[in-house]
Amino acid sequence: AHLVAALDAVIALKRRITEDLRPSALGHLGLVATLQILADEFAQASGTPVHCTLAPVHLGPAAELMVYRLVQEATTNIAKYAQAGQVWLSLGEQGGQVCLVVRDDGVGFDAEAQPRSAYGLVGMRYRVMAEHGRLRLQTAPGQGTRIEVQLPAATTAT
Repeated sequence: AHLVAALDAVIALKRRITEDLRPSALGHLGLVATLQILADEFAQASGTPVHCTLAPVHLGPAAELMVYRLVQEATTNIAKYAQAGQVWLSLGEQGGQVCLVVRDDGVGFDAEAQPRSAYGLVGMRYRVMAEHGRLRLQTAPGQGTRIEVQLPAATTAT
């Protein structure tokens, strides 16, 4: 019985790791539904309402995964540091550009000061650059945080 329980735990762990690497919802339901699921799970776990305005966009699989990872990292940072009362998440496409915005009304921070750990923001920036996009961070103490990403839309739907 102990061995079966341990095996079940290992199988569950493998499924969680695999799902974290590339969520199956991304391939089956698309980016919009996957981001909505992520937002709903964050709201439920944190108790912080997330207001979503999500429209279908044209991105390749690597860019879709990057967007998912960025939102995942942003919501993790919000949960850890922002003390936010609300979060806004928007995704849309206009003029050949995909725009993603993650915004909170939390405590913000001094973007010029040396943060405790900037690995999350640095990682976001590199991921966006790898997809030929641009990341803009707006924040100040007491003013919340806004992360805006612009990416070139895929020329054909994937």
